[in-house]
Amino acid sequence: MSDIDQPPKVIVSNAGTGSPLRVTIIGAGRVGMTIGRLCQQSDVALLTDVLVRRAADAATAIEFIGGGRPVSGFTQLQPADLYLLTVPDDQIEDCCRQLVASGMLPAHGIVAHCSGAQSAGLLVSASRQGAAVASVHPVRSFADPARVAADFAGTVCAIEGDPVACAVIRELFGAFGAHLIAIDARNKTLYHAGAVFASNYLVTLIDVAMQTYGQAGIGADDALRMIAPLLRETAENVFRLGPAAALTGPIARGDMATVARQQQALEAVDPAHAALYAQLTSATAALAARRTPDTKS
Repeated sequence: MSDIDQPPKVIVSNAGTGSPLRVTIIGAGRVGMTIGRLCQQSDVALLTDVLVRRAADAATAIEFIGGGRPVSGFTQLQPADLYLLTVPDDQIEDCCRQLVASGMLPAHGIVAHCSGAQSAGLLVSASRQGAAVASVHPVRSFADPARVAADFAGTVCAIEGDPVACAVIRELFGAFGAHLIAIDARNKTLYHAGAVFASNYLVTLIDVAMQTYGQAGIGADDALRMIAPLLRETAENVFRLGPAAALTGPIARGDMATVARQQQALEAVDPAHAALYAQLTSATAALAARRTPDTKS
């Protein structure tokens, strides 16, 4: 989106005083805890409140983050410059409405969420109150928040929304070392589907591979030992050479007889996996067709 490709310079500050940006996090799961720790460790942000409904979850979040004031209700919030909603997608709209209804959202405040699948349009109730809204989606797997926080520098974050809100997000997440890219809100669902292919479905494929190894009589531990170097080396080759040049195996060699035997073997033990194999065969054959002559072997 052109209006945020080159945003106006905005100094992250508290009402232009030069003080750190006051940030409140609403919802402190793995994403919220990670961003909270980044704020706590940053010189440009002051983490004010962390809203978590359950006391036990609040204690865990605050201990991990290393700061912030735990609160359990919207009316307990202190004034902040940025309210960051890190709740599940199906709770974003309702949480935004509750924030507005609480009267704690200041005029000209900023509200943002971290969903990869939903646009900033979900925050319409805040927009109607005069707030600037945005979404920022860090393209990372948050299974291990401590590790993500430790090596967040270089993380790609996709942003969209109001220019003012996006400019502040750029400043804040840029201070964390992120690489920010603009995305058209109309393409958000397709964008997130790409992330699902790259992350979630990769995990599923590894599980399918383990099950197939198991059907061949190989234990889970040994299967993982086999998969680990294949996965790492393949990923490194893709990033270094590109998908077409990195492709190896029977389809890349044109050995469709081997592919047919594998298809038959899978149909005998697991028809569902055989159907998945057939779909991947078709997609892989299309990829192989894009290989240049010097990459075919």
